[in-house]
Amino acid sequence: MKTQMLMATTALVVTFGAAAQADTLRLLTWGGYAPEDVVAKFEEQTGHTVEVTKSNNEEMIAKLRATGGGGFDLAQPSQDRIAGPQAEFGIYKPMDLSKIDADLFIPSMLEATKGNTTVGGDVYGVPHIWGTSGLVVNTAEAASVKDYTDLCNDDVAGKVSYRLKRPTLIGFAFAMGEDPFAAYGDPAKYEEVMAKVEEALIACKANVKTYWGGGDELMNLVRSGEVVASMAWDTGGWKLNEDNPDVTFVAPASGALGWVDTFALPAKGKADDLAYEWINFVMQPEVAAMITAAAGNFTASKGADEFASDDLKARYQASFPPEAIDNIKWYPPVPAGLEVIEGGVLDRVKAAN
Repeated sequence: MKTQMLMATTALVVTFGAAAQADTLRLLTWGGYAPEDVVAKFEEQTGHTVEVTKSNNEEMIAKLRATGGGGFDLAQPSQDRIAGPQAEFGIYKPMDLSKIDADLFIPSMLEATKGNTTVGGDVYGVPHIWGTSGLVVNTAEAASVKDYTDLCNDDVAGKVSYRLKRPTLIGFAFAMGEDPFAAYGDPAKYEEVMAKVEEALIACKANVKTYWGGGDELMNLVRSGEVVASMAWDTGGWKLNEDNPDVTFVAPASGALGWVDTFALPAKGKADDLAYEWINFVMQPEVAAMITAAAGNFTASKGADEFASDDLKARYQASFPPEAIDNIKWYPPVPAGLEVIEGGVLDRVKAAN
């Protein structure tokens, strides 16, 4: 009888412990993605608790790899950091898309992220925070610049800037009518595409005031008027617009280059239902706007821009009409070996006279 009572008590403790644990969401995320006011709002409305651990891509993968996907219930890796680690380490579990309110998401972003995080037929991520690189243009001085290759136009000679980094290679390739992402699976084709880009960038060197290395450097070059058009991030263009209404971010005609930080379920998470509840909560437009205010970037929440501050909403909507959103080229995972090809191109461009 004592043994039966002990077993019953033990079962009760285990059950209670599991329930208590499932009532807390252990979130592994970036700074600003789960601001205190949003967490408080969620806890007040649901009665659940959220434990936030701030991290980055490298640390997220390291933590989840060390535990086999344990220790957290929801993680937020970038979309190009899911398929590879999942195939190699098995640190995530598939998403149950029936528990995601798809109507809350910008459709093109949701579909792109699902495609880029699919492994073995299963989807492992849905989008949350996103941003792009494209063009920052002084529209009064460089009205002709509508795409990446327009940085090589004669009317802006000596007054443009970009980084000698892979986004420049990718952007120029798209503007030249190529699809570098489609060539990811064919190294010979990718080398062919990059050879064309290399030739274009060498020919464009005379137009370049300087190859910028840091955001502050570029900001100063644009503010001083030394640079009238550049490749840069959307948030940088909007920040410059605060000082000079002629300067803003322009989504290139061939498509801005986009990154996405996702929602993904760690393999050994213990509160999946709570994770889905959090996702659907923070993707509500009003809540998503609170996260944008904290993180500085917009989310994949459909209509959230309407709840942003008036100034930011105006800048966002001017830079990203719906057709520009749907034309964003989202970075997929980079296959092994391509960085070597890109590195060679960048070295030769830098060395060319």
